[in-house]
Amino acid sequence: MSLEQTKQKAASFLKRLFWVLLIAFFAFSAAFYFYRTYTISEGTRTGILYKISKKGKLFKTYEGQLQLAGVTIMNKESSFEFSVENENIYSSMQNLEGKNVRLHYKQLINAFPWQGDTDYLVYKVEEVK
Repeated sequence: MSLEQTKQKAASFLKRLFWVLLIAFFAFSAAFYFYRTYTISEGTRTGILYKISKKGKLFKTYEGQLQLAGVTIMNKESSFEFSVENENIYSSMQNLEGKNVRLHYKQLINAFPWQGDTDYLVYKVEEVK
C-alpha cells in the first residue's frame, strides 16, 4: 500500500467520522431539548399571591410565591413557588399581588435556567372573587 492510498483512506475515514459525530451531536441536542421541556403535569393552584419579582444574575426570570388557599399558617409546605413565562403575565400579576388568584401552570421535568428557578411555569392567571 502506497503512502497516497493511506492518506486517501485516512481522509475518507476522518470525513465519515466528522459526519457521524455531527449527526450524533444534533440528535443528542434535540433529545436533550425535548427531555428538558417535556411537561409532566398541568393544573391549577389557588391562593393569595404574596410575592412576584424579576430576579437573576445572568438570566432575568420572573419568580413568585402563592400562599395556598385554606391554610392559615404560612410555612414552606403551605406556599407554592413558581416561575412566570412572559412579561405580560408578570405585569398582570403585579396588579393582583395580595389578592386571591388561580394560577394555571405546567410542570416540566427540568426547566432550562432562562425559563425560571422552578420547574413550575405559570402561563395564565385569573383573579378569584
